[in-house]
Amino acid sequence: MFIMLSCFTPFTHALKTLKKRPARFLSSISKMASVQLADMRQPYVSGTLLEKDLPTLNPIELFEKWFLEVKEGGLMYESNAVALSTTTKTGFPSSRMVLLKGYGPDGFVFFSNYNSRKGKELEENPNGSLLFYWDRHHRQVRVEGTVERTSADVSDKYFHSRPRDSQLSAAVSRQSHVIESRAQLEEEYAALREKHSDVFREVPRPVEWGGFCLRPLRMEFWQGHSSRLHDRIVFRKVPQDEKPVPPTVAAAPGWHMERLAP
Repeated sequence: MFIMLSCFTPFTHALKTLKKRPARFLSSISKMASVQLADMRQPYVSGTLLEKDLPTLNPIELFEKWFLEVKEGGLMYESNAVALSTTTKTGFPSSRMVLLKGYGPDGFVFFSNYNSRKGKELEENPNGSLLFYWDRHHRQVRVEGTVERTSADVSDKYFHSRPRDSQLSAAVSRQSHVIESRAQLEEEYAALREKHSDVFREVPRPVEWGGFCLRPLRMEFWQGHSSRLHDRIVFRKVPQDEKPVPPTVAAAPGWHMERLAP
């Protein structure tokens, strides 16, 4: 027997209203928020994304072109910020922002604590997705695939390229674990900083901290339109000898390309 908590009652009532009176549903939902969310929308002024105008049919190269446009445009504070989604072995999802630290034909690289929630979920279920959303450019890129750890050499090289304080933070933080207080964390950090006060000696990389590489199986490029007839171009990884069935077309070797309805 399940008991529904009273805090869910307003939303449950709103869902019932949706089935009977859709207009009233929007009104009831709006009253639950402090702003009129139903009225919030922005125009998109980007051009149409047509297959014939793509500079390349290689999705990694297309990502690089879009990414460099965002980076060099200077409108985004962190153009390499990306939402990483993972799931447990039972399919329960979680998402968080991470920073992309490398990309290429082999995949997309980011770093974190292997004992964090994301690390544990990727250990249980190595499937993950990345979502880049560049609102000032009216574009987003979704990357879906399998995730594996990078080599220790890659992790070491990146770890020791970070500012020393960032190295110490990674070493002291038991990421995603419950701690007593902020004060306790700062005390442990200060103690570790004192221990490694000799700046000419390396801070050893914690064995539980390192890199991940998401190897893409599917990449979707989205470009917005004010009409909401957005453009969606998808690249799917396929065996080299697999022939596309129209309207799907062949792209770069090992990839097929197709357009999705918005």
